[in-house]
Amino acid sequence: MFLKKNKSNGKTYLSFVEGYRVDGNVKQRTVEKIGYLEDFLDIYDDPIAHFKEVAKQRTKEAKENPSLDIDTAAKLEDDTDNRRNLGYAVVKEIYAKLRLRDFFQDKQRHLNIEYNLNSIFSLLVYNRFLYPSSKKKAFDTKHTYFDRFDFSLDDIYRSLDHFSKYSNQLQQHLHQQISELVGRESDLAYYDVTNYYFEIPYNDNDEYNENGDIVNKGLRKKGPSKEHRKTPIVQMGLLMDTNGIPMAYHMFPGNESEKNNLLPNIRRVKRDFELDRIIVVADRGLNTSDNTAYLSGKNHDDMKHNDGYVYGQSVLGGTKEFKKWVINRDKYQVDKITDENGEVITFTHKSRIYAKKITLKSSDGKRNKPIEIYQKQMAYYSKKYAEKQRKDREKVLEKARDLISNPSKYNKATSYGATDYIKNIKYVKETGEISTGQALSLNEEKIKEQEKYDGFYSIVTSEKHLSDKEMHDIYKGLWKIEESFKIIKSEFKTRPIHVKLENHINGHFLICFVTLVIMRTLEHLIDHKHSIKEIRETLKKYSCSYLEKNYYLFDFRNEVIRTFEQVFGFDFSKKIMALSEIKNILKYDK
Repeated sequence: MFLKKNKSNGKTYLSFVEGYRVDGNVKQRTVEKIGYLEDFLDIYDDPIAHFKEVAKQRTKEAKENPSLDIDTAAKLEDDTDNRRNLGYAVVKEIYAKLRLRDFFQDKQRHLNIEYNLNSIFSLLVYNRFLYPSSKKKAFDTKHTYFDRFDFSLDDIYRSLDHFSKYSNQLQQHLHQQISELVGRESDLAYYDVTNYYFEIPYNDNDEYNENGDIVNKGLRKKGPSKEHRKTPIVQMGLLMDTNGIPMAYHMFPGNESEKNNLLPNIRRVKRDFELDRIIVVADRGLNTSDNTAYLSGKNHDDMKHNDGYVYGQSVLGGTKEFKKWVINRDKYQVDKITDENGEVITFTHKSRIYAKKITLKSSDGKRNKPIEIYQKQMAYYSKKYAEKQRKDREKVLEKARDLISNPSKYNKATSYGATDYIKNIKYVKETGEISTGQALSLNEEKIKEQEKYDGFYSIVTSEKHLSDKEMHDIYKGLWKIEESFKIIKSEFKTRPIHVKLENHINGHFLICFVTLVIMRTLEHLIDHKHSIKEIRETLKKYSCSYLEKNYYLFDFRNEVIRTFEQVFGFDFSKKIMALSEIKNILKYDK
């Protein structure tokens, strides 16, 4: 508050005025009209000095005991949008702990650009965490946050090229920060692959040099989609630690086999993260001869790089000898164990050390002489798993029976799955319709063969010292990476992907990856007390409305908010907060 002097009718008029900011702009309003200066000359020796002192004293009192005079008759101006989110302060806290600003500031020093990379990246992460949408929508709604974001929409798209270029370095940086912040057992890593479809009809073109060699593979290519779609896809391989926090990721074209993309990622992570050894935990789809041989140190000259694996093993896809061993009830032992939920379950299992023969291809495509790899094989039986397999198969058989009765209802796309159990089915190449004149029937022999193996599963490992239960417990951790894919797809809405250039696609996935790392780190720091959905809903709801004089009104508080207060030292309990208090909460270094 200060004393203001105006000229009115040729005379000096005094009033108390205070300044305030709205969206960064300084404005003034009259707090109290005092009167003409000449009316106070007989009362005070120096009226100006007197009223300046009064203004100073009132300013001090207002800071110590703030009060608001609410005009209940005031009306909103057209297109008013004074709602702000403060829940992102928790996301920003993790962002700061991972020193992401430091990373981008270091990169910015070497670039001749006017826009701020960290400012853009942080906005896109906050938006992906709370209100996942397009880059344009994130830009249009940036006023939702209290941080200043001074850049253009074009700057956002330009920055995606830089984000793509720094992807591997940023993953390395995050590994170091996670290791310091929460600790990380880097010698055991879970790996899986998912894919994302694009609603375009064509593949990206490959780029060739003058010699006809591919110099850049197109990323969006048609391949085996998880959603069984026929449009181009891109694939993501994700590596996760034992805490459920992502370690690294890589993108590869949709038409490439996921089996061939495990090893390049493992080599890159070991080099960048300076790791001596990794034990890879993966589903049976990654259990190939090349992957097994490499991780066992059997297919390269430098035997010092001896990693390890814990794989799922398909029983139906195994050798005759393996299948016979699995379903032979001899030597199975039954133990009572307690699962992670405290429930006592029956664990029926057996294991053996086995010399597995594998044959690798040489660089010219020829088969080499078979080599032996000693691995521990563990088989176990679950009645619950058997019931699930029977129910799942019966659903498919129901569809198969309907297809046999009404083939005109189906085509190659809609008959997916059911055809595995149907004999003599053929399609019209041009239309994908089922050919007429074929005697369709159920493959009863295949059904009976599969039924023999219901409930049996197997895990194989290079780590022969592990007990059967340890193998089982380690392998079960794969559900965390499957959940991460679900989170990144459903909660963070990775697609639709509103960019089409390869660098922009890569930049988009880096933002999604970092958002997932922040969420998983946050989960860990609050000891998994609340679900992902509860966390996101709470942070979205922790918003406020502008009152006046730079004060904001809050109207939400729950148990999740109290957890954040306990863990991070925030005070989210106040119903009304001044802008200065809010900015103090949002400081990087408190």
